[in-house]
Amino acid sequence: MARLVVDPAFVVGAVDRRLFGSFVEHMGRCVYTGIYEPEHVTADADGFRQDVLELVRELGVTAVRYPGGNFVSNYDWEDGVGPKDQRPRKLDLAWRAIEPNQFGTDEFVAWSGKAGVEPVWAVNLGTRGIKEAVELVSYTNLPAGTELPDRRVANGHEAPYGIKVWCLGNEMDGPWQIGHKTAEEYARLAEETANAMRRVDPGLELVACGSSNSGMPTFGEWERVVLERTYDLVEHISLHAYYEPRDGDQASFLAAAEDMDRMISSVIATADHVKALKRSDKEITLSFDEWNVWRQQDFPGELGLGIREVGPLIEDTYTVDDAVVVGSLLITLLRHADRVKIACLAQLVNVIAPIRTEPGGAAWRQTIFHPFALTAKYAGPTVLRTAVDGPEVETAKFGKVPALWSTATYDERTGEIAIFVVNRSETDKIDLEIPLAPGLTVTEHLALYDDDRGAVNSAADPDRVTPRRIDGTELVDGVCTATLPPASWHLIRLT
Repeated sequence: MARLVVDPAFVVGAVDRRLFGSFVEHMGRCVYTGIYEPEHVTADADGFRQDVLELVRELGVTAVRYPGGNFVSNYDWEDGVGPKDQRPRKLDLAWRAIEPNQFGTDEFVAWSGKAGVEPVWAVNLGTRGIKEAVELVSYTNLPAGTELPDRRVANGHEAPYGIKVWCLGNEMDGPWQIGHKTAEEYARLAEETANAMRRVDPGLELVACGSSNSGMPTFGEWERVVLERTYDLVEHISLHAYYEPRDGDQASFLAAAEDMDRMISSVIATADHVKALKRSDKEITLSFDEWNVWRQQDFPGELGLGIREVGPLIEDTYTVDDAVVVGSLLITLLRHADRVKIACLAQLVNVIAPIRTEPGGAAWRQTIFHPFALTAKYAGPTVLRTAVDGPEVETAKFGKVPALWSTATYDERTGEIAIFVVNRSETDKIDLEIPLAPGLTVTEHLALYDDDRGAVNSAADPDRVTPRRIDGTELVDGVCTATLPPASWHLIRLT
């Protein structure tokens, strides 16, 4: 038996809706035959797949980071604008594919408008730098009257795009990155790039590169060095993390949120340390702009890829357990809503993605689609603290951890409380009690689990794994009681 207590008086912070973001990179089939396929039967006049757009809207994505990712660190944005028959085909050094440049800046802005998402832009600080970043923000954000915005107008786009959020490079701490830099080298470049970009548009919201994952040897020190240089020029620092089962250790995989939780807390501590050193009143917030489940052990590495046309790459097929972990990672982001203001599930289509497509064929929801879509739909404006008294599970990687991982949100306007909870035990069901304030009742209980935890969705069986409505959740003497099966994700709505 476990007990979960929640009260609207105990607030974590406000939910920034950009926490439900995603990521489109020129990698594999994310763009070509993913969001863009002019020959597809559902394609609109711009070449955008309407079946994919419908799923993106259903997913509830609010912001999408573009164009990378590792891709951005060798990308010349000018190649992707202007008449398509004049755009060059080039070798992308990140993923060693031939980039046709038929989809670029103007296309992504147009796609974002149709998808109803805010674009989050990354600039190339690998092979390029200050000049390229200034020219790109001039192209996108300035009114006509000078060279670069006049080029945008000539390309058919009179009004400035007004792109607000800009990432200063991507994973510059990683030796795999084209233009990899030390913390000192990156901090100096980011400082000067931020300063110059603000001369073009003072209203920008800037993200400095943090660590690529918590296992990097420079983790912590990288953030300190970068923020000491850029603290007064940026709003956010980024975090990236991917999780996978290793050596059959499913228990540690189900508890992967422990790593994300600790990483967030460590970056907050480092940012606040720099704040103290600077005697600053400003608070740096976090952009967790790449996160997901990814079986990296199956990836051959960049040099293991032959030079080729754009085609399938890391198209992981997700299981029920993967969906439960994704749900737990979303819970973690919400638990830190006071400091995590942007987060991007990486990626959006085909490449380690909630949406899969076939070229010329169907599009469908992977298992991880469901906890994301339901959390994005039902999470209220305010995150509440949850207090849980319950069993623990033993893991090889994290030691003993709580079997239940939870958060809750509150909508003052409607009075609704949404409780998100995962049972991370592989073997034990847990009976959960939730004491309710007078007047509250259970509106709905949705869950994601399966007797076959390896079950997946596919083009042939796209709805093999879907959320199920739980009818056995009861309210007796002001206490909600529910049974949570092993390895399961849950949404319990109270009004």
